[in-house]
Amino acid sequence: MNAEIQPLYRIMDLHQSDRPRERLASLGPQALSNAELIAILLRVGVRGESAVAVGQRLLNKFGGLSGLHRAPFKELVDQHGLGEAKASQIKAAIELGRRLPLESPEERAAINSPADAAALVQYEMSALEQEHLRVILLDRRNRVMETVEVYKGSVNSSQVRIGEVFKEAIRHNASAVIVIHNHPSGDPTPSPDDVAVTRAIVQAGKLLDLEVLDHLVIGQGKWVSLKERGLGFA
Repeated sequence: MNAEIQPLYRIMDLHQSDRPRERLASLGPQALSNAELIAILLRVGVRGESAVAVGQRLLNKFGGLSGLHRAPFKELVDQHGLGEAKASQIKAAIELGRRLPLESPEERAAINSPADAAALVQYEMSALEQEHLRVILLDRRNRVMETVEVYKGSVNSSQVRIGEVFKEAIRHNASAVIVIHNHPSGDPTPSPDDVAVTRAIVQAGKLLDLEVLDHLVIGQGKWVSLKERGLGFA
């Protein structure tokens, strides 16, 4: 006996009130689940699985949107029902979401807390596979002027050149900086080297009359403020 052939699910096969595109048009994108938004990108599902179900499967496998963001392109391509075109659409949509807050610097709110600074970079930096050290340059109103990458690799006191941390801040005449680096392991607990680097940066900032407001460590879904913990700040 031949196995029953499962149907190929299309969004058009759903009742109109259940179709993601129609729901987006009538209720707005904020009303849709992540799986439904992915389904709009996919357009069709696979045999026995709707586009929404495929979207949910991807979210479950990779651990949500942040996991899809971190996933290597090849691994996404190899998922059942995707291929290069659909994987490209998903990656492109996530990247557009990442770039949106960076599009209009004049519209950004001032950084008033460690949480504000973490929110600015966590989406991207939590997905990095190596340690990156970046510096947020702030004006006198604590508004973001620019975020610059200073170093890529293991963040430790023997390798990080403190002068490089302040190079762009001085060039842009910044009033203050926030130092941020990520832990690819996902655990943002500061290491002894993190504390040593922080102490050296804070001391250099005082000599340059350039305030170091904080040093954040970004993990997976979590972050730590060394200043709040009193690590490296006198």
